[in-house]
Amino acid sequence: MAQRKQGVSEELDVLSSTLVGDALDLLADGEDVNVLLVVQDAKGAIASYEFADDGPEATLNAARDRVLDLAKAHGDVEASLADPVRYALVYEGMIADETDAYQDALMLEFGEKGWNAYSAFSLYEGKGAGEGFMWTDPAPAGEIEPLL
Repeated sequence: MAQRKQGVSEELDVLSSTLVGDALDLLADGEDVNVLLVVQDAKGAIASYEFADDGPEATLNAARDRVLDLAKAHGDVEASLADPVRYALVYEGMIADETDAYQDALMLEFGEKGWNAYSAFSLYEGKGAGEGFMWTDPAPAGEIEPLL
């Protein structure tokens, strides 16, 4: 198997940063962030999906399966998406801090074909507080199994 590239391409950085920003805006407005997925092809076309009809683990697995299915199907004709080359997904979660107290977090998973895949998180507080909503810059959470 070919060696995967380390790091994150500029295209994947923009795709994942935009998704995180959109999710943080939803949280600031008091909206729930279900599992949100964006997938991009080599020409820059983006397809967006939301998963909310089941429990947290099932919706997260459905989003991951969608990436795998899109790769097998060589895209999504209805969404004008060709073969997927990169993806990002976000969802609400919790992170234990150094005192083992749990804090609200926006979780991110992202990857690109031929590259390593990663996860990250942003802590937040003040959901629904609008201008009073606060969040941290994304922090790395480790390498994950690539979907592409």
